[in-house]
Amino acid sequence: MAKDTVRYPDDVVEEIDALVEDGMFESKSEFYRFSAEYVLALIDSEHEVKTFNFDEIKSELDISDEDHAKALGADGGTFFLDAVINVRKHGLRGNYEAAERFIDTHYEETDQECIILEELLGTYRGDSA
Repeated sequence: MAKDTVRYPDDVVEEIDALVEDGMFESKSEFYRFSAEYVLALIDSEHEVKTFNFDEIKSELDISDEDHAKALGADGGTFFLDAVINVRKHGLRGNYEAAERFIDTHYEETDQECIILEELLGTYRGDSA
């Protein structure tokens, strides 16, 4: 088993310590192993979980499939689909400035996703002309 050192903010470590003290996890190592595997399983449906007692821990934490879906959002957890929906909504309503503000607030102008969103917005401007 590989060992990796990761630094966490103090308040995060304090919360993890509290979970261990409450008995939710046997140790901080168990928490970190479970957390990493859990996230990997969420973002990669092909990920094969190797953490001992993973399903038992997940069951004890009472995390339902509905909770997974809520945590991830409609597009599997990426912000981009939410951004597309937001830009589309503004574009359909002719609120081009609001869409531009949204894009400018959340993306650098050279980001690939920014360029795609601006192109999407352009299609709505073209439809209204």
